[in-house]
Amino acid sequence: MNWRVFMLAGLVIFLSAAALLWWMSQPPPVLNVATWAGPYGRAQANAMFRPYMETHRATVRIADHDGGLGALKRQVESGHYAWNVVDLELPDAVAACDSGLLEKFDPAILAESPQGKPAKEDFVPGAIGPCWIGSIVYSQIIAYRADRFGEPKPATLADFFDTARFPGPRGLSRRAAKFNLELALLADGVAPDAVYRTLQTPQGVARAFAKLDKIRGAIVWWDSPAEPRNLLQSGQVRMTTMLNGTVFDAAMAGDQIAPIWDRQLYEFDVFAIPKGSPRQAMAKDFIRFATGAPQLARMAAWVPYGPARRSALPLVGENPDLKIAMRPYLPTAPENFKTAFRIDDAWWHANAARIAPLWQAWCDKEDTAHKP
Repeated sequence: MNWRVFMLAGLVIFLSAAALLWWMSQPPPVLNVATWAGPYGRAQANAMFRPYMETHRATVRIADHDGGLGALKRQVESGHYAWNVVDLELPDAVAACDSGLLEKFDPAILAESPQGKPAKEDFVPGAIGPCWIGSIVYSQIIAYRADRFGEPKPATLADFFDTARFPGPRGLSRRAAKFNLELALLADGVAPDAVYRTLQTPQGVARAFAKLDKIRGAIVWWDSPAEPRNLLQSGQVRMTTMLNGTVFDAAMAGDQIAPIWDRQLYEFDVFAIPKGSPRQAMAKDFIRFATGAPQLARMAAWVPYGPARRSALPLVGENPDLKIAMRPYLPTAPENFKTAFRIDDAWWHANAARIAPLWQAWCDKEDTAHKP
């Protein structure tokens, strides 16, 4: 009897070892992730892609994309997929989801925080959507030349609109009404949770323009994200709206440019899965891993974008290249996030066509602004 047991046990061991050897001999599955080139993609590679490959016996291949929905739409419509996961800016994710180009996503599969808090309670507001999961937070903030002001220095959104206490030209983006109208209403005393209800009405839009009218003569328009830094450095403006990442780059270069975090306007980069793309189980497993607190913390150590979940912040360390603490530069650091305002990209997706001609008409009024 015992010899039969031993033979059976030996057979089980043999078959298990053979199966393991066969499995080990197979090439690892490949996950194609489309993301942005440059420092952002490099940060993801170090914080997310390589650790996933090391811990999951998988190959992550990176495909560069530069925004927009053209390539995603072609893949979904043709059924020929080059991507399994795509990193999108939230406005594109909202449009893609609305157009049926993305898979729905159940947030229940996301990892808990290190303290055991459910993901829904750990991510910052707006990070989890029907077709996407936020990874990083970036924001438009106000910045100023610190050496152009005495004491007190500007510190709030109200100071941006106060040209009596803080004189000088103001930089604003002319590209769209988005960001500008929100800032105007917030500066005019509209409660954050009422901003989009206010903009839904003609009277609310008029109120935003009336607030902007008060600084109309001081406005210097900019069109590309690189311009605000140049305008500050050249002295053509004293304060301007600009991306928080640009402020970080300026600080690293030694420029005397300081941020105002009050009423920062924040958005997300998100992970999403193209509709019908193969390897969806693997794609969801990757997104679960990549949006865990340790990985988001590693990402924020490389680039000045806030992790989309709160539990990641205590884990953020020094920048591996610059050897500086990154937390002071992150939008979601509690000291910076106190009055943060979330841009509602779903609202803009539904209302941009209505607002755009009103914004253009206001911008086109003669003799309304300085020229850079």
